[in-house]
Amino acid sequence: MFLFPLVGMGLFLVLYLLAALNYPGGSWAFPKREGFSFRHNYLCDLMDNYAINGEVNSARPYAILALALLCIALFWLWRNLPMLFREYNFNQKVMKTSGFISLLTLVFLAIGNHDKIVRIAGFFGVIAFVTCFIELFKTGHKNLFVFGILCLLVFLINFYIYETGLFLETLPVIQKITFLMFISWFIFLDVTLYRKATLAF
Repeated sequence: MFLFPLVGMGLFLVLYLLAALNYPGGSWAFPKREGFSFRHNYLCDLMDNYAINGEVNSARPYAILALALLCIALFWLWRNLPMLFREYNFNQKVMKTSGFISLLTLVFLAIGNHDKIVRIAGFFGVIAFVTCFIELFKTGHKNLFVFGILCLLVFLINFYIYETGLFLETLPVIQKITFLMFISWFIFLDVTLYRKATLAF
């Protein structure tokens, strides 16, 4: 049960790789270039109906399935995360609720309104992370706390560039680094939760 999020995140990475391999081509920097560029394409390019070069986006089914599996996996992780901490409290209720809202909002990335969805999901996501950091610090999970803070700082840099347009040419790479950092943090959270649950039995 506690390892289900790891399976979901693993499938997400595999499916997103398949999506990247099936992306017809084009980025905002190079509209006619074939294939998916780690340096120039955004992850959300893989979910559009049409690739930037105008072709039907054959990557879309893989990307949508990947996003759905990731949200389910993280929903399951966030549902069980309070078991990592001490007695259930109000802060953890805020953590769970805001995390669920953020994940449910992200699902709608597949149908458009990208900017609004990112802002709403980001707002509730920050609340979920900050409340989680508080619990991690209180219960002595210092490494997870520090890594989580680092992830959030990189996310805020990502968001700042996205909103201001400054250094926008670096954003596709920073976006992927941010994503991989958070996936790593979620994996460490889930492994820590699994170890605690195993010791409890």
